[in-house]
Amino acid sequence: MATTMQPSATALEVTRQTLADPALTRRSPGEEFAWAVAQEKDGADLVVPIRAHLTASFPLFATRPRYTVRHLLKVASVSDRTLAFVREAPKAGYGAAGNTYATTPESGFRPSVEYAELTEMTVTVPVPDGLRHDPALLAAFVDYRVLVRLGVVENQALLHGTADHRIEGLLNLPEIRRAPLRGDLGAALTEAAGTVEETGGSCDGIVVHPAHYWELVRDGYLGRLGEAGIKVSRTRMMPRGQALLGDFRAAVTLLDPGNSSLAIVGDAIEARTWAGLAVHLPQHFLLLGGDRE
Repeated sequence: MATTMQPSATALEVTRQTLADPALTRRSPGEEFAWAVAQEKDGADLVVPIRAHLTASFPLFATRPRYTVRHLLKVASVSDRTLAFVREAPKAGYGAAGNTYATTPESGFRPSVEYAELTEMTVTVPVPDGLRHDPALLAAFVDYRVLVRLGVVENQALLHGTADHRIEGLLNLPEIRRAPLRGDLGAALTEAAGTVEETGGSCDGIVVHPAHYWELVRDGYLGRLGEAGIKVSRTRMMPRGQALLGDFRAAVTLLDPGNSSLAIVGDAIEARTWAGLAVHLPQHFLLLGGDRE
C-alpha cells in the first residue's frame, strides 16, 4: 500500500519563512518588510505591498490602552476609490432640543448623498547605516518607530485635513459647534458631553492634547468618563487649550481599503497607507476652545 510522505516540522517552517505574507497573517509589518528586503540581494530599491492598514498594525496597541483618533471611529472596508454616503446637514439657527420630536434639531436635518474619496498618507524615515543587513533590527525599527510616525500623520490628517482636501479634518467641519473652554477641565468636558447630545447623538469620544489627558488622570475624571462609555484620545496634533467631543462612531466612518506599502528607497524607508473619511453628521461634534480661567 502506498504511503504519503508528510513534510517534517522543519520543512513546514522553511516553507512558511519563504512565502510572502502581505495580509500579515503570520508576520508583523516590520517582519514582512525585513523578509522582503533580505530576498533583494543586490541592495536595490524595493516596494513591499501590505494588504492591511499600517497605522492599525502598531504592535503596542495590543498591550496598552492608548487611543489614537482612528480608535474613536467606526471603520468600513472599501474597494472603490470613491464611496457614496448620506450626509445630514442641520437646519440653520437650530437650538436646544425640546420635549417633542418636532422641537428637536434632527427633525430639521436635510439628508443628501455625498462622495468621499480615498487619499494617501505617507512618511519618510532615514535608514541608519547597517540596518538593511540586520533583518531583526530592521523589523523592530519599522514596527516600533516608522509606524509611530505614520500614526502621527494619520492623526494630523483626521483632525486638520489633507492637502488635497479629500479629508477635510474634524476640526475644520463648517457645521461643528463651538464653545469656550473655561474653569475645571473635567467639569467643562462633562457639561459639554451633554451638549453634544442636544443633536440626538451620544457622546462617545474626546480628543485632547496629552497635557490635558494627564490632567484628567490626576483629577480622577478619566475613569468616570470611561464608565460612561467615552474613550479619550490624546495626541499632540490636538492644540493645547482645546478639546474635541462628539458622537464619533455615528458621525463619521473611516474608509479603509486595506492598501498600504513599505518601501526602501535609497537611504530611506517610505511608509504609505490609503484612507478616506465619510462625514455623516458634522453637527454631532463640539469643539471647546479659547482661554481657560
